[in-house]
Amino acid sequence: MAVLSSIEGLSSSMASCMFVKLPIPEGDLSQETIVVTGSNQGLGFEASRHFLRLGVHRLIMAVRNMKKGEAARLELLQLTGRDPSTIEVWELDMDSYTSVKNFAARAKTLPRLDALLANAGLATETFEMVEDNERTITVNVVSTFLLVILLIPKLRESAQRYSKNTRVSIVNSALHYIAPLSEIEGDGTSDIFSRLNDERTAQMGLRYPLSKLLVLFGVRALADRLCKEEPLVILNAPNPSWCKSQLMRENESFGVRVGERFIARSTEMGSRALVHGILSGPESSGQYIDNCQIKRPSCIVTSQNGTTIEKAFFKELIGKIEKISPGTTVAFGLNE
Repeated sequence: MAVLSSIEGLSSSMASCMFVKLPIPEGDLSQETIVVTGSNQGLGFEASRHFLRLGVHRLIMAVRNMKKGEAARLELLQLTGRDPSTIEVWELDMDSYTSVKNFAARAKTLPRLDALLANAGLATETFEMVEDNERTITVNVVSTFLLVILLIPKLRESAQRYSKNTRVSIVNSALHYIAPLSEIEGDGTSDIFSRLNDERTAQMGLRYPLSKLLVLFGVRALADRLCKEEPLVILNAPNPSWCKSQLMRENESFGVRVGERFIARSTEMGSRALVHGILSGPESSGQYIDNCQIKRPSCIVTSQNGTTIEKAFFKELIGKIEKISPGTTVAFGLNE
């Protein structure tokens, strides 16, 4: 069943890249403040451009390199003709928990926060420890959920003050269909994060797909807890499919270059999927979104075994975040 699900998921994604044209996002963001991580290039840059086209009141570009961020800001201003006060560049290094916490503390001073597009991500086959995890897991999973959870109080405050749902989209991938389970299934002797940090058994060639599977587990579990208070903080996981971007810059193989030329979507086309995620309604919360439509994820996610892994993983994730930022998860009962 898992093999068939993987074949179906990946073949569907490839066909989408070649034959499905995503709709141009439409909406009114004229009163809103939106944060986009990893926004100085690729999908984040193009999504930012769409948000500006839709009239966003305040766009915060969260970037690791301030010089590159400022250059991207100037380019966006030139492309869109928006007032310079519309775009701000803030430093955010997803390799650093301290940077994430500092960014979130600064965001709490905003008059309002309507949406977060968590686009920053990493794909590497090199094993490297950053903070207390292998780097892919730190950046794509732990720091991402740390940022989301730290910003939930501000998102809730804005939702209540303006009687309007706020939204979080964490970028996902159809590659979650081929994620290996051997490193995350319970072995009765160690926790999930400890096993992921074992260089001897790490399957780095599939670490990026695995990180996206873990993101889906986290999105489903967290959204389930956020749905108990209205207005909602909507949390979803849009898939832009394979796009021409900087994500695969560490893998410049012949196959990747050919695929990007003949199969991959343009960066702008892929960014439409991310903007759609931010514009989506309550029905999208906890969901995987593909081609701008809610889609059932891999059977790995929805099976009884997947449910068991999701529960164990989320418990560990919340415990880790609580250690990084004491009191953060206790404040609204996430550790219960």
